Amino acid sequence: MRSTRIPSLLAVALAATCVSTLTPANAVPLAHTDPLRPYTQRTPAWQRCDASSPAGFECATVKVPLDYGDPGGATMDIAVSRLRASGAEERRGVLLLNPGGPGAPGLSLPVDLATDLPDQVKRRYDLVGFDPRGVGRSSPVSCGLTADERVTDHPYRAATFEKDVTWARTVAKKCRAHGGAAAAHLTTRNTARDMDVVRAVLGEKKISYLGYSYGTYLGAVYAQMFPRRTDRFVLDSAADPTRVWRGMFQGMAEGAEPAFARWSQWTARRDSTYHLGTTAAAVRETFRDLVAEADRAPVATDGGPVTGDDIRAQHSRLFHVQKAAEWVAALKRSADDRKPEPDGTPRRGPAAAPTESAPGVPADNAEASAWAVLCSDSHTWPRDPERYRRDAVRDKARYPLYGDFASTITPCAFWKPAAEPTTTVNNEVGALILQNQWDPQTPLAAGRAMHRALRGSRMVTVAGGEGHGVYPFGSCADESATRYLTTGRLPAEDLTCRAPAGPAAGHR
Repeated sequence: MRSTRIPSLLAVALAATCVSTLTPANAVPLAHTDPLRPYTQRTPAWQRCDASSPAGFECATVKVPLDYGDPGGATMDIAVSRLRASGAEERRGVLLLNPGGPGAPGLSLPVDLATDLPDQVKRRYDLVGFDPRGVGRSSPVSCGLTADERVTDHPYRAATFEKDVTWARTVAKKCRAHGGAAAAHLTTRNTARDMDVVRAVLGEKKISYLGYSYGTYLGAVYAQMFPRRTDRFVLDSAADPTRVWRGMFQGMAEGAEPAFARWSQWTARRDSTYHLGTTAAAVRETFRDLVAEADRAPVATDGGPVTGDDIRAQHSRLFHVQKAAEWVAALKRSADDRKPEPDGTPRRGPAAAPTESAPGVPADNAEASAWAVLCSDSHTWPRDPERYRRDAVRDKARYPLYGDFASTITPCAFWKPAAEPTTTVNNEVGALILQNQWDPQTPLAAGRAMHRALRGSRMVTVAGGEGHGVYPFGSCADESATRYLTTGRLPAEDLTCRAPAGPAAGHR
């Protein structure tokens, strides 16, 4: 499973038509007619990223327009990194990498993945990472949010809903006031345009791509906007391009229920180990009782007190059956052993430490940039808070684990409407989609929807696979992905391979 908007719908729609396609298919653009030439003809000044990184890990800054409808105006810096291909004679080009998000930096991804990627891939590609616009070292945005305002998970409760509406309105207002012009131009379409500028600056006619989670949508949007510059695209743990973005969160809630049923069945067969119930129904009742008890009196953990809502917010844990059973059993033991203080109040663990951002990056950068993209990409966010209330009540009944979290109010209800329409992904560009059966963030149904939208794609499903992220982490899908990246050959048909017996070790 977040930005401001672009000013004039008509102006930007026209500019998008011109800038994203640039020239007719086979025409050679004239210098004076290419508005992006001042950006695409620059030579990046590569230098070692930092003293703690490998010597061959280089970084540079690429200039891009803030507003592609006004390429002669203000600019943004895009931080780019690379590890050169190890085989000069075998080199095919660049493999652009994106870790997901939105709001996640990707500058370190070449080094992060280098250990796991097969040598034959590293011989053929420069591994290229980047921080998307507004993120990390790429002209980072901030909304000036407090620690409380940065909290994104809000369960629905009638007594606190008005407070949640105030939170959502405040975040949107602060992002308008503090995010400035940059936040208004944080969209997936603009990030895709940035990717194409990076392609040109690197001197490549086409780019190959490995993107995870949100990065699959970014890759699909790039393929839609620049189909003739798309080489070998691997989309790992795919988002549903037809449900951007509110529907994506609701899809998480839908997918959590069958995962909960699977977990309860698995755990019931191991009652001698976990003591949570001898039947699936008994395990589910134990879990629900634990949630209710934690809502009455938070359970002490090493990370601080945990409420029932906190437990439900971590629904993704239930997709990893063994880890989830261990977690729930530990919570239950803590709840059972809880002793009241002399005044009758429950003991509480230490408060969780706040998440720290990288040096020079605003503390709220991840949240500010994420809301910018999520809110600006889509016109489907309702504007009426009462619609969110009704949907949250309905979805908490339908999907008790996470339904209300997914459907309640967000800052997008108060965001300025986006200037550009949501991208319709519908093309025949070749791509390989990789999907674990039990993915907590982008459920299997989402991967299948991406596959339908990219009609030239093939899909490899890891039956029994757990976790978010498939390649190159030892999955049975690794062989298909490596073959595609090194030879360009997609599987002749969609494939299903089986994860090893026992709980799989998902990437995330």
